[in-house]
Amino acid sequence: MKRIIVYSRNTIVVFILLFLGICEGNAQVESDTVERKEETLPEETSPKYKDPNKALWLSLLLPGAGQVYNEKVWKLPILYGGVITSIYFLEFNNRRYQRFLVALDIIREGTEPNPFPNLNQDGIVRNVNYWRRNRDAIYLVFGAIYAFGAVDAFVDAHLAGFDVSDDLSFKIEPSVEPIMASSASVGISLKIKF
Repeated sequence: MKRIIVYSRNTIVVFILLFLGICEGNAQVESDTVERKEETLPEETSPKYKDPNKALWLSLLLPGAGQVYNEKVWKLPILYGGVITSIYFLEFNNRRYQRFLVALDIIREGTEPNPFPNLNQDGIVRNVNYWRRNRDAIYLVFGAIYAFGAVDAFVDAHLAGFDVSDDLSFKIEPSVEPIMASSASVGISLKIKF
């Protein structure tokens, strides 16, 4: 009986120590979250802070709107140059595709003369497939340019509050390190200052 009581006391002591350790761990976690909130609040209220999600949605709604939100208007001509160029080539390839498709229908019906006298039916089919593939590839290029604009706005908003002050530096300097009492090695050292 006495042994059971001692065992119970040890068990109670272990549970109390575990409980105190858990409470202390929870208190530490809560203080960490309070510190994190304090760290993020000034960043979100600073004038440099940009909301990445807002920049992404603006750029998805209208190409270039995210860049305007991030105050990087100089990127607009590049983005719209890509969009306009892809639209031009999309229309050009589609127009050629439609021309050869009509010519293929004319040859299959046989009612009118061949609009492309140098090409037979197989040549026209090859041209139809060629211009259709080009048109479909330009759809992918247009989608890639559109997605690139959205990703650029998102990443630029994330990096808006990045510190690029003069305190950051990278220097390459010659260095002399002693090897033994009478000799030294000569080399180059890279110094990074944060």
